[in-house]
Amino acid sequence: MIVSILFVMFVGLGGGLTVGAGFVAFLTVMGIIPRLMQLTKTMRFVQAYEGAVISGAVFGGWETLNMNHFFLSEWLAVPVGLLAGMFVGMLAAALTEVLNVLPILAKRIGFGSKIIILLMAIVFGKIAGSLFHWLYFIHHS
Repeated sequence: MIVSILFVMFVGLGGGLTVGAGFVAFLTVMGIIPRLMQLTKTMRFVQAYEGAVISGAVFGGWETLNMNHFFLSEWLAVPVGLLAGMFVGMLAAALTEVLNVLPILAKRIGFGSKIIILLMAIVFGKIAGSLFHWLYFIHHS
């Protein structure tokens, strides 16, 4: 019995270290957070970014282990969802810019000179998909 518990603890620790190392490598090697700060011209808030990433990772890990549920009022859920969506969108934009995904994609599909059309298609597709998900899956539940 004790051997199986130690084995599960060892596997959990190994998995956590692997995911944590991947997360740190994603943020540092690819320079996502510094590029996001550069794009938004918020380099003076570097300590706030560090604190947000660390506290978000710790809080997210803790809540995943505890399986707590938070129920927000509709008036509080809207700004929280808006801020979360803005963060994810800006992080995705920084990631695609770091990797030069959009210029390569535009060139491959023949939209090299019309990259703004590609960007607007991505933006409106994301908005439509989010609204569909909210109105159909969330609102009808």
